[in-house]
Amino acid sequence: MNNRNDVFLIVDDEPDMCWALENILRKNGFLSKKAFNGQEAIDLVKRHRFRLAFLDAKLPDKEGFEVAKEIRELDPSVRIVIVSGYFYRDDVDIKDALAKDLISGFISKPFNNDEILKTIREMYAS
Repeated sequence: MNNRNDVFLIVDDEPDMCWALENILRKNGFLSKKAFNGQEAIDLVKRHRFRLAFLDAKLPDKEGFEVAKEIRELDPSVRIVIVSGYFYRDDVDIKDALAKDLISGFISKPFNNDEILKTIREMYAS
């Protein structure tokens, strides 16, 4: 499942969320970079290639869907997974973003390690 060259992007304004995701990824052999707001995420995407982005839906400077759109414009190959305590899987906005291929998946907060790893496996399988 793991390609040593793959780097994942973590975008969340909560340091604890970034820490949790970083640790799950690191323990499973993945590299990651983090951003605490939308602009930092965009700047990282301009400088690095990412296999997958875990993107919070609510950021201090931009909405997650807006950041997803900007990431897609910069690198259409990045798989984007919205991670949110605000939205639910059956929310219209999430369903719409999935249908339009703006995002590739959704994980609700709080999440557990298995949900993150299952999502990564699904992204590698598709």
